[in-house]
Amino acid sequence: MISFSLPTHEDIHAAYIQGEDAVVALIEGLFQKIHSFESRVQSLEDQVAKNSSNSSKPPSTDGYHKPHPHNLRTSSGKKSGGQKGHLGHTLRQVKHPDHVIIHSLRVCSHCQASLTSVPVEGIQKRQVFDIPPVAIAVTEHQAETKRCPLCGTKSTAAFPLAITQPTQYGPRLKSHLVYFNQYQLIPLERTQEMVFDLYGHSIGEGTIISAGETVADVVAPVNEQVKQHLIKKSAVNHFDETGIRVNGTLAWLHVTSTGTLTYYHVHEKRGTEAMNAIGILPFFYGIAVHDHWKSYFTYTNPTHALCNAHHLRELEFIEEEYVQPWARDMSRLLIEIKDAVAYARVSGSAHLEPRTATVFSKRYDQIIEYGVQMNLPPPLLLEGPDGRRKRRGRIKQSPPKNLLDRLKIHKQETLLFLYDFRVPFDNNQPERDIRMTKLKQKISGCFRSTANARVFCHVRGYLSTVRKNGYRVLDALESAFDSTPYVPAILMAE
Repeated sequence: MISFSLPTHEDIHAAYIQGEDAVVALIEGLFQKIHSFESRVQSLEDQVAKNSSNSSKPPSTDGYHKPHPHNLRTSSGKKSGGQKGHLGHTLRQVKHPDHVIIHSLRVCSHCQASLTSVPVEGIQKRQVFDIPPVAIAVTEHQAETKRCPLCGTKSTAAFPLAITQPTQYGPRLKSHLVYFNQYQLIPLERTQEMVFDLYGHSIGEGTIISAGETVADVVAPVNEQVKQHLIKKSAVNHFDETGIRVNGTLAWLHVTSTGTLTYYHVHEKRGTEAMNAIGILPFFYGIAVHDHWKSYFTYTNPTHALCNAHHLRELEFIEEEYVQPWARDMSRLLIEIKDAVAYARVSGSAHLEPRTATVFSKRYDQIIEYGVQMNLPPPLLLEGPDGRRKRRGRIKQSPPKNLLDRLKIHKQETLLFLYDFRVPFDNNQPERDIRMTKLKQKISGCFRSTANARVFCHVRGYLSTVRKNGYRVLDALESAFDSTPYVPAILMAE
C-alpha cells in the first residue's frame, strides 16, 4: 500500500523561508507523487474496465456485471434465418418407410353408409419420425465342444477374438458411454442415470472410466499421426493454450489445430518448456498463428501470424478508456482489410492488387505514427532544485503505448493475412477447439489425475478430428473399440 502525506503548514512555511529553490523542490516532489498516484489509479481503473468484450479475459470473469452485447462484426444487411439458396433441414417424407399402418374407411362420413366393399380411390400419407423402444440385447456365444472319434481328443470351437470374458459389454454400448462422458461432457453419475433411463440397465463408474481409457489407448497412434502431419505437412497451424485444474493444481492444455486436424497435450507449464516437450513448434517450419504470448516468439523457424481478434478487443479498450481516436481508426482499417481479403477470395483472386496492399500498409503506418504522437514519453531529464539536470526513474508505459509498440514491431505478423490468403484474420480455430475443455472444467471442476487429463486429450483430439472430417462420432468410437480407429483421408494419403 502506498502512503501519501501532504506537506504541513510548517513544511510550506519552511520552504518559503529557505527560498525559491526549496519551494520548487517541494512542488516537484508533490508532482512526482501525484503522477505516481495517477498511474496507480489508471491501472486500477483499467482492471475494473476490462471485460470479455474489450480484452482477452474469458466471459466467466465478467461475474454478474455482464458487458452490453457488442459485436465487432458489422451487419451484413441480410434478414435473419435461412438465406436464398440454403437447402435447409425441413422434415420430408421418405419413399420407403419402415412401417406402414393403414387406416381403413368403413362408413361414409356424410350418410354413414357402409364402404367396406367399395374400392379405394386414393390415399393420403402422413409420416411420424420417432425412435423405437431401446433396450440392451444380450447375445450369447456358444462354443461347441466335441471329441474326435479317431484320436479321442476333446476340442472346443474358438470364440471371436473380441469375446474374452464370460460376460462383457459390446462395442456399441461402450461407444455410447464414451460419447456421453468424454464427448458430451456428462459426469459419471449422470452418465449412469442416462444409461438406466435410456436402456433400462445399471452400469458402474468403473466401466465408464475403463471404456474411455480403452479408446485413448487405441487412438493414440492416430493422434501421433496427426502430430507428425502438423509438423511436416501442414502449411498453417493454429496454437493456443488454456489453464486447467489437474489434481487440484494449475496445469495447461495446449492445442495445435487446423480446419481438419486437432492435437491436444496437457502439461504442467505454459511456456517454452511445455512447447518443447510437446515437440511441434521446435520442428515446424510453416506459418504459426497465435496470440502475442511471448513464448511463441522464441521459435524462429516458423513464420508467425498474430490474431487480430485480440487486437480488435484491445483497441476497443483503448478507445473506451483512453478516448484515443487512433484506436478506432486502426480497428476500422483492420476490418476493412479483412473485408477486402474476403471479397478477393470470393472473386477467385489469390492475392490483393499490389497497389491496394501498399495503400493499406501506408495507412497502417500513418495510424501508428498518429498514435505514437499522442503517447509521447515524458522527458528523461528533470531539473533539480540545484539547477542540475537529473535522470528520471523508469516510468511504466501506458496500455496505449504498449499496444502501439507491438503493432509497430510486429507489423508483418499482424498483416500477414493481407499478403498470404492461407493465413486467417484471427486465431478462432484453436479457441473453438479449446472451448469444450473450459466447459468440461465448469461442469466437473478439475481432472482427478494427470492420467485422466491425458485420456481426455487423446479422446477429444481424436473425436475433434473425426467431426472436422464429417464422420459420425459414434461410428468412429465403435471403430476404435473394434481396434480399427478412424483415420482421416489426409493422413491415409501419406
